[in-house]
Amino acid sequence: MSQRVASIDWMRGFVMVLMIVDHASMAFDAHHLDHDSAMYADAGTMALPGAEFFTRWITHLCAPTFVFLMGTSLALSVERRVVKGVNAWEIDKSMLTRGAIIALLDLTIISLGSGYWNFGVLFAIGVSMICMVPLRRLPTWAMLLLAIGWMFLGEILTGWFWVPPGNSSVPAALTVANYASSMLVIKYPVIPWLAISVLGWVFGRHLIRFAASQSKVSGRNVLWACGAVSLILFAVARGMRGYGDMFLHRADDSWQQWLHVSKYPPSLTYYALELGILFLCLAVLRTLELRIGVRQNGMFYVFGQTAMFFYIVHRLAFEVPATYFGLRDVYGLGATYGVSAVMLVLLYPACRWYRTVKAAHPQSILKYL
Repeated sequence: MSQRVASIDWMRGFVMVLMIVDHASMAFDAHHLDHDSAMYADAGTMALPGAEFFTRWITHLCAPTFVFLMGTSLALSVERRVVKGVNAWEIDKSMLTRGAIIALLDLTIISLGSGYWNFGVLFAIGVSMICMVPLRRLPTWAMLLLAIGWMFLGEILTGWFWVPPGNSSVPAALTVANYASSMLVIKYPVIPWLAISVLGWVFGRHLIRFAASQSKVSGRNVLWACGAVSLILFAVARGMRGYGDMFLHRADDSWQQWLHVSKYPPSLTYYALELGILFLCLAVLRTLELRIGVRQNGMFYVFGQTAMFFYIVHRLAFEVPATYFGLRDVYGLGATYGVSAVMLVLLYPACRWYRTVKAAHPQSILKYL
C-alpha cells in the first residue's frame, strides 16, 4: 500500500463536481431545496419538483463520501507509518493538528463567507479525525460494531434529545441532532458522521490486510457485496415508513418521496442509500483503475488530490457574492449549472497549480490541507 489508491481520488473528485452544483444552488437558486430533515414542519409534505429535487438529491452522496474516504485514507496513511515505526505520539499529534485546522476552517473562513456561524461538513470531518486518535486503537470488530450500531440504533438515542419538528438544543445538535437559526447553523452532529469515518477506517484496514495477503477477499468484492446489501436495506426500511426514517417518512409512492431521506441528522435510510451507492461506485472505479491505469492530470484525479483547496475556493467564490453583494436566491436552475460549469473550468488549472506547490513543500502547513 505504498502508492495512492487512484479510485479513492477519483471518487472524491467526482463528488467534488456534484458538490459544486449544490453550493451554486445554495447561493444563487431561488428554488433551492434543502429541507432534508424532519426539523422542518413541511419537510414531509412540501412539493418536490423533479429537476430541483434531483439536483439536490444527487449531492447527498458528497458528505458521506468525504467522511468515509477520510477514514479510509487516514487508515492507509497511519498504518503505513506504524509499520515504519513512527512514534505513536507523532502520529496522534499530526491527526489532532490536522483535525483541528479542518474543523476551524468552517468556524472561521466558511462562516465569514456565509454570514453566520456554520458548523458544516468540515467541522464534522475535523472533529471525526480528532476522535479517531483514541478510536484507532480499538480492534477492527469493535470499530465495526460502533459504526454499524449507531447507524441502526442512532434514531432511538437521537429521539431522547430531539422531538421534531423544530430545533434541538445546541449541545444536542453538536452531538446527535440539529439546530438552525439566522446566526447559527449546526447540521452535521459529530456522532452520526463519526460513525461513517469509523466505517471508512475499517475498510482501510481491510485493504491493508488484503495487500499483505492476510485476507482472501479483495476490497473490490467487499464493496460489491456491501453495496448490494445496503441498497436492499434501504428499500426495505424506506418501504416500511417507520423506524429508520429519522422521523422523515415517505408521504407517497413518487420517486421523489422514496429518495427524500433525512440527511440532518442522517437516518438509517440515508446511510443505506448513500453508502450503498458509494460502495458500488468505488467498486466500479477500482475495476477501471485496474484496467485502464491512471492519468495524472485527469480531472477527477486532480480534484480528488486537492479537495480542500477546491472546497475553500469555490465556497468563498459563491458565498461572498451571495451574502455581501445581494445575489442570494436571485437566479434559477439554469444559472446554477452555468455557474458550476464556469467554476469547474477555472478550478482545474488552479488545482493543478496547488498540487504542484503542495508537492514542492511537503513539510509546510499545506500538508494539513
